[in-house]
Amino acid sequence: MLDFFTIFSKGGLVLWCFQGVSDSCTGPVNALIRSVLLQERGGNNSFTHEALTLKYKLDNQFELVFVVGFQKILTLTYVDKLIDDVHRLFRDKYRTEIQQQSALSLLNGTFDFQNDFLRLLREAEESSKIRAPTTMKKFEDSEKSKKPVRSMIETRGEKTKEKTKNNKKKGAKKEGSDGPLATSKTAPAEKSGLPVGPENGELSKEELIRRKREEFIQKHGKGLDKSSKSTKSDTPKEKGKKAPRVWELGGCANKEVLDYSAPTTNGTPEAALSEDINLIRGTGPGGQLQDLDCSSSDDEGATQNTKPSATKGALGGMFGMLKGLVGSKSLSREDMESVLDKMRDHLIAKNVAADIAVQLCESVANKLEGKVMGTFSTVTSTVKQALQESLVQILQPQRRVDMLRDIMDAQRRQRPYVVTFCGVNGVGKSTNLAKISFWLLENGFSVLIAACDTFRAGAVEQLRTHTRRLTALHPPEKHGGRTMVQLFEKGYGKDAAGIAMEAIAFARNQGFDVVLVDTAGRMQDNAPLMTALAKLITVNTPDLVLFVGEALVGNEAVDQLVKFNRALADHSMAQTPRLIDGIVLTKFDTIDDKVGAAISMTYITSKPIVFVGTGQTYCDLRSLNAKAVVAALMKA
Repeated sequence: MLDFFTIFSKGGLVLWCFQGVSDSCTGPVNALIRSVLLQERGGNNSFTHEALTLKYKLDNQFELVFVVGFQKILTLTYVDKLIDDVHRLFRDKYRTEIQQQSALSLLNGTFDFQNDFLRLLREAEESSKIRAPTTMKKFEDSEKSKKPVRSMIETRGEKTKEKTKNNKKKGAKKEGSDGPLATSKTAPAEKSGLPVGPENGELSKEELIRRKREEFIQKHGKGLDKSSKSTKSDTPKEKGKKAPRVWELGGCANKEVLDYSAPTTNGTPEAALSEDINLIRGTGPGGQLQDLDCSSSDDEGATQNTKPSATKGALGGMFGMLKGLVGSKSLSREDMESVLDKMRDHLIAKNVAADIAVQLCESVANKLEGKVMGTFSTVTSTVKQALQESLVQILQPQRRVDMLRDIMDAQRRQRPYVVTFCGVNGVGKSTNLAKISFWLLENGFSVLIAACDTFRAGAVEQLRTHTRRLTALHPPEKHGGRTMVQLFEKGYGKDAAGIAMEAIAFARNQGFDVVLVDTAGRMQDNAPLMTALAKLITVNTPDLVLFVGEALVGNEAVDQLVKFNRALADHSMAQTPRLIDGIVLTKFDTIDDKVGAAISMTYITSKPIVFVGTGQTYCDLRSLNAKAVVAALMKA
């Protein structure tokens, strides 16, 4: 039974609606428009909203959308056929009213489609019932029933007979293969005039084995004797005590103390090392995030090389452009198939996950199918432009994270703004946490770093080094004696959720603006560590949960994000679990133009990429420029 069936234009005008139940269809249809149609995620023609399954079809020629909704626990096999039939009949019946393309005519028009829809629904339901149910195959229809009973009976003697037959065949093959060897080896005996065997015939099997053994001993016996002599001569001598090695520069290996770091105790500050602050800081404005630049030096050379060719063959280029023009005709799947295949392979080569590349091309096909093209436009240019628009829309998701505005809002409420970093091992969580700390310090906010990675050796020391360097860049003297950055640590082997709670309480008492919580790296399949992360997020309720992922991964990015969100939802004790709010994409300077991981991560989560790491210094932090990423992605 259908809950509803509605037909509306892409401009938002409802042309006709059928209500099977009393509940309104406004909420599910608005969710479909907001989450699928506006976000360019039309690769799959079904959408799930709470207890309903929505299936839809786009008519790009007349800019119409057909949506049917039913309970997701039902398996209605006739829904796809019903949508196709309704789409065909409605378009043919009201073609003149729709082609006027004016909102007033659509509003004033009367679409009396109730009786036709009920007739199509009745036919679709009856056609699904007419199908004969699949019956189980009888024993008489199977191949086993055609075999005689005698062939299925096995006796003990048959197996032994078969084994003896096989052994005889194998022995005959071996004797046949040993024939030329035996004749070649018996040749010297024949030359010497000795009898070869019984009645001067071939050697018996035992004599062959004995003669081969004698020849083997004659060939390899000398080598064995030599090896035995060498082993006797190389008897181990008595080992004396190893003398300490003396190095050329005066060093010696028997030093008692190899730790040359200055001894420190709790409460005494570490000695400041002589480091070049400018090298640590990097170049560029630290307080303002620059847009990501995806252009490379190869692009500049390519543009310089293409200028003379463009001026040289202007006439040829004009005639080349006129080839493959498609006039004013509507696009079909067959027209776009070859172009979409090339686009899909191009996206996969640019590091986009394979499943997402397929869904993107399917979404573009659904968007363009039936659309009337212009006179001077080719299929390739139309598909490429539609794909570019879809990619830009994907990289600009529903929610935009503005940390500076949110921090100011938290300041007015007199509480710290808490950010939690999570991700797999080795993606650069601590390094990018230090970069974000520097960016916040440049904007005048005080930062408390909570060392909640109590598992990895050296994690606390790494944050301690970053804190020392950030303090050197922003000493208290420049801020009226106020400590701008501080590390909150409790050592190793402690509960991370408890340390984060104490750090937030400490920041509230000391007046820190931001708390950055560093967590241990964990694989998405590690259930105990994912439970600990879900506990940390549930107990402390951070304002922002950032997933740190590297730009080098392809299909693995999808697996990581899906399983992280699923694990956070499964292991959370809250009724509405807290999931990932944003993404930090690291190591972006190592991938050239293979920027597909950004598309994969944003598409699978619908969350924005808040920061992009492009280097090792504190200034190597960028904001995502969607158009630049799409341009690099579409570059041949």
